[in-house]
Amino acid sequence: MKENFLIVCEGFNTPPFRAGLLIFCILIFCGFCISCTGRSSSRSLPESSIENNSETNNAAAQNQDTEGFIRDYWHVYFERANLPDYIIENIISHLVLGPDFLMELLSILDGDPSLYILVDKQHALSQDHAPDDLAELTGGAYSVTRQDLMLRRPAAEALEAMARAARLDGITLTAASAYRSYNYQVNTYNNWVRELGQEAADLVSARPGHSQHQLGLTLDFYPINDNFAGTTASGWLEQNAARFGWSLSYPKGYEDITGYQWESWHYRYAGAELAEFIDKYFDNIQQYALQFIHAYRNME
Repeated sequence: MKENFLIVCEGFNTPPFRAGLLIFCILIFCGFCISCTGRSSSRSLPESSIENNSETNNAAAQNQDTEGFIRDYWHVYFERANLPDYIIENIISHLVLGPDFLMELLSILDGDPSLYILVDKQHALSQDHAPDDLAELTGGAYSVTRQDLMLRRPAAEALEAMARAARLDGITLTAASAYRSYNYQVNTYNNWVRELGQEAADLVSARPGHSQHQLGLTLDFYPINDNFAGTTASGWLEQNAARFGWSLSYPKGYEDITGYQWESWHYRYAGAELAEFIDKYFDNIQQYALQFIHAYRNME
């Protein structure tokens, strides 16, 4: 059994992921052995009530030990990701039940890095970062406000699929802004500074290199203002966007976390797997999930 267990763990052979998975597998293996030993010992007692109490106590102690191990192992990642307590407790509750959280995390990290790369006020893309698979948004199930909008091909295909589903519900999605190059963002940001001043501009516009739009995975739906929140399209996206891999980047009430004012129209394509991960473990707050992934990948 030990040999089979090690073979499974060796399948994930890329550090730092292999170490985390190995530790977790060891925990599960040891927990299984402890559980079996406890049940075997308790069955030798003559009284059934004593047997039941012993099994209950063993299980409680084992769960307590498991949770303690989990907290000790993961606390440094939680701390570096600056996660709030309620998010931490949600993740721990899932980790106690089994390795699903870690397995899903490793699967995400095995995919396209641009889907989970952290781009915010503290983490920037290089000036020459430009996707090589941009596709023009020509409309179809969705509408466009102008003809030069582009997204990376996976995001464009996901937009089309999502728009077709919205159409079935009588809703037409309209794309208003998509990929922006570094130089394009220079002009956009400078325009906001001239209009609002530096401090106010930083709340509504990303500095060059710090814009998610440079990834080619981000879309602003029309209209690009707070009126969008009152539209049927906005309500539909809130309920359905994650199914198609889209995640709201700057939700209401999280300005101190994201660094930006609420933008109900600004969605980033993360892929269906990561979008579900964000919803399941991080209360659907994209920033928390990307901060955690960044901390996990960059631990020395």
